[in-house]
Amino acid sequence: MIVPMKKICLLVQDKSHDEALKKLRAAGVVHLERRNIPLDANSSAVKRKAKVEEALGLIQDYKVPKKNPRDANEDDGPLSERRQKPAGLHRGRRIQDIYGTDQEAPYSVDAVKDAARPYLPDLMNKLGEERKHIKDKETADTKEISRIEGWGNFDPSIVDEISKTMPLYLYEIPTDTFNRLDKDFQYIKVKGDKSVVRILVPEKTIPGIAPFQLPQKSLNEYKKEIDDCDLDLKDIDKELEHYADRRPALLKELELVEYELEFETAVAGLSKVEDVPSDFGLSWLTGYVPAEDAHLVKKIASENGWALSVDEPPQTDELVPTKLKNNRFVNLITPITGFLDINPGYREVDISPIFLVFFCVFFAMLFGDAAYGLIITTMAIIGMLVTLKNRKPVGTPLKMLLLLGFLNTLWGVITCSWFAMDNKYIPDVLKDISLSYFSTAKGTDDAIVSQNLQIFCFSLAVVHLVIAHIVVIFKCKSLKIFGELGTIGMLIGMYNVVLNLIVSNAARHVSILPIDLTVYIIGGGFFLSFIFSPYEGNLIKSILTSCQNFISVVLGVVNVFSDIMSYIRLWAVGLAGAAIAQTINGMAGPLLGGFMIFAGILLLVFGHGLNMVLNVLSVLVHGVRLNTLEFSGHVGLAWSGTAYKPFKEKEIK
Repeated sequence: MIVPMKKICLLVQDKSHDEALKKLRAAGVVHLERRNIPLDANSSAVKRKAKVEEALGLIQDYKVPKKNPRDANEDDGPLSERRQKPAGLHRGRRIQDIYGTDQEAPYSVDAVKDAARPYLPDLMNKLGEERKHIKDKETADTKEISRIEGWGNFDPSIVDEISKTMPLYLYEIPTDTFNRLDKDFQYIKVKGDKSVVRILVPEKTIPGIAPFQLPQKSLNEYKKEIDDCDLDLKDIDKELEHYADRRPALLKELELVEYELEFETAVAGLSKVEDVPSDFGLSWLTGYVPAEDAHLVKKIASENGWALSVDEPPQTDELVPTKLKNNRFVNLITPITGFLDINPGYREVDISPIFLVFFCVFFAMLFGDAAYGLIITTMAIIGMLVTLKNRKPVGTPLKMLLLLGFLNTLWGVITCSWFAMDNKYIPDVLKDISLSYFSTAKGTDDAIVSQNLQIFCFSLAVVHLVIAHIVVIFKCKSLKIFGELGTIGMLIGMYNVVLNLIVSNAARHVSILPIDLTVYIIGGGFFLSFIFSPYEGNLIKSILTSCQNFISVVLGVVNVFSDIMSYIRLWAVGLAGAAIAQTINGMAGPLLGGFMIFAGILLLVFGHGLNMVLNVLSVLVHGVRLNTLEFSGHVGLAWSGTAYKPFKEKEIK
């Protein structure tokens, strides 16, 4: 259910607004109304966050050691012991080269508590700046080499010295221009090819062509610099890799900084009361609090002498956060909705229980294999045992994974699907417990089973979508109820149409209602929907609205048909997954009976593992879609909500 919220407005003196925010954060129940106000760029927390993020970016490509990561402030030992390479431009440097001190002091990620020690992000970012400087130099040298390499290796200082006694110019000119030079023109040809000729010209210049600019160094000197740059870059990369195990410490520091920034954002969000003397300055803030927790804010305001108003959120207020409150079973769906970052709007309806039930069914059908289900169940159980061994509470994701694995196994048992093996390889005991309506294990014709699965998908569709309109009926308190009943009638009628058009064939005709009765049900449903769906208190206006939108209203009937048809994806995607598994078995089968058995086992593991990954993607694409699009469209849910995130204290370990 969606918890009712109250909107509060709090008025405090400027001199005590920091204290007020700290007490609100300690209460941990107020969702502050966010304002798009930029923070001060000179803020200590803003600068620290930028430094930490830059430091994390420098080591993102290095792996963190799995064992014994160092503490945030643990010393690395004397730098001189860790750098034994010959000294170069950057190699062999000590702390004083980077931080400006002769001490080989340990460093810290806490610049506030111990400002005398080097701040770890500063130390790392210095390395990053050096690396960038070296790369820029390497790029410039490479560009200069490309410019002068046609002249070969020469010392530009010699040319410059000669030019002091006798003018001497270097030219690179196109071959055709060179061929048109006067015969009396004096020059010394240095090099040439099909396109460019390089010459030395004494005293005279060539009109319209600028002389070649002398480099600062010789070609070999530039090449040596690039070699040195490569060595320096490798040395810096090794040093940055040395800091890879500081990533947990940096992430903790980032979390601390963001915690500080949250407070600064709250301070920046305070609004000043105008026309008040500066000595008596007042500020106010607005936010939302669950109705059940409003008494806590009232108590704090009363104890501190703050002015406080508590009201119902206006109907026009679209920023009211959504707080969901469900039982433990329904809360199993939170890892899915959290991953997708979707929330119902405050004035929408919470479909969490329905979402959970049908998502589990969709998951089982899309995976559709008992062996896959057992693998998932085993993974969940192992994860739980490891968590309990570490004396930590079992998280909701593992519980959800266990439920999904169990239901997947159950569906696979019913359909007698075990790694998509042929029935002749499956033990009789597993065949006996399968359901012949969904399985060919007991001799049911494959076409009949396929037809039954399609019927089940369409039946699931009509049940799912009818539930959506029943939810709306319970929420609705007007004549719109008849519009919802009309849509339910169209769903039932279209369900019969789908069975006749898609499922029925020459061997087996499937229908729940006579065709003429189906037409009457669809027509009657359309009539009720046409009149009452747009109803807003006036029946005439409702009819006129439908007339104005006649085309879209008619297309609504087509949408009902397409929404029911959309559920066939459960059968089609499950069938595709089984076909992939069968192909893998067919490829690996011949290898398992000979000396290539090891290759066959590897192929089975890789192939079925890949198929499971594809099935996960199918669930995210298709299983989620049926809840968040088809079902939500019928229930009128736009997922436009903002999650309730109270301003509260955090324990950062």
